[in-house]
Amino acid sequence: MFLTGIIIGIASFLVGGTIAFFAGRKSLQTKASNVLKDAETEAEMIKKDKILQAKEKFLQLKAEHERIINEKNSKILMAENKINQREAGLSQKIEENQRKNKEIEAIRTNLTQQIELLNKKNEELDKFHKLAVEKLETISGLSAEEAKMHMMESLKADARSEAMGYVSEVIEEAKMTASKEARKIVINTIQRVATEEAIENSVTIFNIDNDDIKGRIIGREGRNIRALEAATGVEIIVDDTPEAIILSAFDPVRREIARLSLHQLVTDGRIHPARIEEVVKKVEKQVEEEVIEAGKRTCIDLGIHNLHPELIRLVGKMKYRSSYGQNLLQHSREVANLCSIMAAELGLNAKSAKRAGLLHDIGKVAEEDPELPHALLGMKLAERFKEKPDVCNAIGSHHEETEMTTLLAPIVQVCDAISGARPGARREAVESYIKRLKELEDMALSYPGVVKTYAIQAGRELRVIVGSDKVSDKEAETLSYDIAKKIQDEMTYPGQVKITVIRETRAISVAR
Repeated sequence: MFLTGIIIGIASFLVGGTIAFFAGRKSLQTKASNVLKDAETEAEMIKKDKILQAKEKFLQLKAEHERIINEKNSKILMAENKINQREAGLSQKIEENQRKNKEIEAIRTNLTQQIELLNKKNEELDKFHKLAVEKLETISGLSAEEAKMHMMESLKADARSEAMGYVSEVIEEAKMTASKEARKIVINTIQRVATEEAIENSVTIFNIDNDDIKGRIIGREGRNIRALEAATGVEIIVDDTPEAIILSAFDPVRREIARLSLHQLVTDGRIHPARIEEVVKKVEKQVEEEVIEAGKRTCIDLGIHNLHPELIRLVGKMKYRSSYGQNLLQHSREVANLCSIMAAELGLNAKSAKRAGLLHDIGKVAEEDPELPHALLGMKLAERFKEKPDVCNAIGSHHEETEMTTLLAPIVQVCDAISGARPGARREAVESYIKRLKELEDMALSYPGVVKTYAIQAGRELRVIVGSDKVSDKEAETLSYDIAKKIQDEMTYPGQVKITVIRETRAISVAR
């Protein structure tokens, strides 16, 4: 019984376990089925999401591609439009040229017809002329040659009388201007050979008859000389130099006022502070009048009209100013004449060119903006006093400190260089002058084949003699260019230097 109960119990346990096993298995299968369904659902959602992303990417790429294609198409369209416009322009030009050619051909035909008519008329005129001459000969009883001789004798008599009157006027004018022209010739001659030896541009020598006058100029305890220095702004040096007093100042107008004041004081003999101030004021007015008179006389001589009074005064002040030893007014007059000649040769306005040449250095004598370059300051002054724009530009750009915008500007620049580079116009030390010429000759002599070199015309021309057996004609041209290039790159010189290479062949025979 007990054993039977155990067996029954075991059996029931096994049956229950089996039932539980199958029940659990079914539950697991259900769960697995649910998981698979969830996975399939999630996979389907991921698939749809990826498909949407792929479609969006595709649409983006497609839009980008279409944009690039549209840009290329627009560029192609623009290029086509430009080509079409060019073709249209070329077609218009071709049509215009064809029209002009037709017009030229018509003009040529018309001119040919007119020339033929003129030739016919000339032939008819020649016939009428011959008939008229024959009739005149018949009426007057003289031949054409005899009538011509009578006419020439009459004209000779008239011309002789007019020439005598003209010669008389010239002689009178020559007498009036002989002294002035003689002084000018002497000054120009001195300038051509002048060298800097003792006198600087900031010093004037006042000569006196004897050294006793020095004490009167100094005055008691130096009061006279102090008053004179205070009134004129010039340093007065009274030293052991016999019969001379030195006036030192950078302003030449002040030095001239001091010189004239001293001359009047010494001539008058009354030298005291009150008299000094009176004389200096009087001389200042006198010098100012001379400055204005010099400016007016310069404008009249050059034929320049309607110049502002202040510009006329500045032109007169240039009389008392020098640049590199060259009188500024004389230099400006020379530049004005050169500009006028050059402008006339080029078919430009000679009057405007002369005006710009006279005023080109006006900034050197102005009292304002001393730090500004004189060319720009001169342009500023010319603009203020209503000068024409081409004249103002020529003044401001003659040292290339502003852009040249007119044809007058390079003319003024070139003429300024010509005046300054003329031999003798500007003084330079003898040592540096000789050294420059020696360097010029030695530089050319260093080239192979060169036999001799000569610097002539104050260093404006270099003549180079080469051996005909060492240098050919072609090599001579190359040598001339090389020497000019080397001088231009390595040396400093005024104006320009002309290089002349001479190659000659000499045949020598001796007759015995």
